[in-house]
Amino acid sequence: MMKMGFGYAFQAFVLVLSVAMAAEARSIVVGGSENWRPGFNYTDWALKNSPFYINDTLVFNYEAPHNVYLLPNLWSFIKCDFKDAKLIASAEDGGGDGVKVDLTATRLYYFASSDSDDCSAGMMKFFAVPLPRLQG
Repeated sequence: MMKMGFGYAFQAFVLVLSVAMAAEARSIVVGGSENWRPGFNYTDWALKNSPFYINDTLVFNYEAPHNVYLLPNLWSFIKCDFKDAKLIASAEDGGGDGVKVDLTATRLYYFASSDSDDCSAGMMKFFAVPLPRLQG
């Protein structure tokens, strides 16, 4: 039987720990330091901050009168049609620690604000497709 020295055991522990830490879910503030506000391009932000993973949490911080909707499909997203959208956070919900949305499945999540013309201008909206985390 081969004995494993302390150095090898420690290296194995560090490797396992680093893989476990890489697999942890992230909490991501939408817009970073800009938060959720008019005049900011969230499509660009999403591209720069992707990939998103299953069990990551998006945090929407904003001031009234903004809101956050989950749109049901691509057509609603393109047209900024909120008729069948689900209100995730009203104008009063964005302060403090913000509104947290867990990405729980590999599917398209379409987010937008109905407050301003920024949605139809392609600004205050984005989509995310969380991927499964690869386990080492």
